[in-house]
Formats: sequence, C-alpha cells, structure tokens
Amino acid sequence: MYVPYQTLAVMLLVGLVAGWIAAKVVTKHGMGIAGDVIVGVIGAFIGDWLLPRLGIHLGAGLALAIFNATVGAIVLLVLVRVIRAV
Repeated sequence: MYVPYQTLAVMLLVGLVAGWIAAKVVTKHGMGIAGDVIVGVIGAFIGDWLLPRLGIHLGAGLALAIFNATVGAIVLLVLVRVIRAV
C-alpha cells in the first residue's frame, strides 16, 4: 500500500543526511536540522538535474539518492559562497 507520508519522511531523511554531509564538507560544521534539510532537499533537485547532464546515471536506491542529493547540496553551498564573496 502506498502511503505518501512515507515518501515525505524518506525525502526529509535523505535531505537531512545529504545537507549535513554537504555542510560538513563545505563549511566544516552543520547548519542545524532545518538548514540541513532545506539544503539537502534543494540539493536533491540540483543533483537530479545536474548529474544526468554530465552523463552520470547512478540508478536507484537510498544510498544513491543520498549521494545524488549530497552532490547537489555541495554545488548549492559552493555557489552560495561564491555569490556572497562577490
């Protein structure tokens, strides 16, 4: 049985983990639960758009979704840092 709340919970969990990892890589510290989730979820959309355009097709699965979202979140945080520096 399909329950949309399970999908939402998985999306938030992936966003939380990906945002936390990306924040640790780029800024060396986390951004809080809400900040990590927001960065991770936006990063998932960026990763879903960017990676296929680079010819990278990872497949399906929770670990690959986290990797995809982490790559997108790192790109997002780096772009924010570059824009702030200008």
